[in-house]
Amino acid sequence: MEPRVFGWLAAGLLCANGALAQSYVVGVEKQSFQPHYWLGEQGEYQGFARDLLDLFARDAGLDIQYRPLPVNQLTGQLLDGGIDFKYPDNANWAGDLKAGKDIVYSQPVVNYVDGVLVAPKRLGQGVEQLRRLAVVDGWTPWTYQERIDDGQTQVVGSDDLGRMVRQALKQEADGAYYNVVVATYYLDNIRARPGALVFDPSLPHTRGTFNLSSLRHPELIARFDRFLAEHRQEVEALKARYRVEANLDSEYLGMEQWKIDFLERQKAKAQQ
Repeated sequence: MEPRVFGWLAAGLLCANGALAQSYVVGVEKQSFQPHYWLGEQGEYQGFARDLLDLFARDAGLDIQYRPLPVNQLTGQLLDGGIDFKYPDNANWAGDLKAGKDIVYSQPVVNYVDGVLVAPKRLGQGVEQLRRLAVVDGWTPWTYQERIDDGQTQVVGSDDLGRMVRQALKQEADGAYYNVVVATYYLDNIRARPGALVFDPSLPHTRGTFNLSSLRHPELIARFDRFLAEHRQEVEALKARYRVEANLDSEYLGMEQWKIDFLERQKAKAQQ
């Protein structure tokens, strides 16, 4: 079941003085990355990111247009001026392309964890048993790069998340490297195989943040930061509705909700 979308239409907003709002283009990823963002049947940008940016646009009196692009084109478009903003972005991404550029990044919007999901029977077996790692093309598993370079772990390429999950389920790979919240959402809600793969916190994993970036509009990035601070409650409500940070700082990261509820009930009984 998809999260309920309750975005506001940003186009055509009027400023307080009645003038048409300035229009800006946000470059976004042309892919399904639920529950963070995805494209609807008509190609419309949807999800947590859409609702958050629409809320900012309404608050600031801006006209924001979304331009979905292939992931590998977004940074170039930002540097060339084809888009005004990029989401998501991070100062650690595409460092070779961004070198010497005065890109400004917002405060963190969302925290994330990238890690390895394995079959339950492989949980806790250790990194030495991770000989074949399924990775979606374009992703770089930095925490495994040394093992990959040394030939200790072989990368099994995948066209997309669905293919990567199938490789791990069919034991064509020993684990699958991806955003843990997104992979778990896919297994629970789209593939309908909750618990078929689980996050292994004992394996190397990466924590990071999604940020809004701009090369040409640092003043609007500063305004966006103020928005995040002043509307903290609304932002947190959106995060909770879409579960984009579900259990990131708990022992339940990557676990399906029914199992979390069961374990919590068991804990409550034990404490009585």
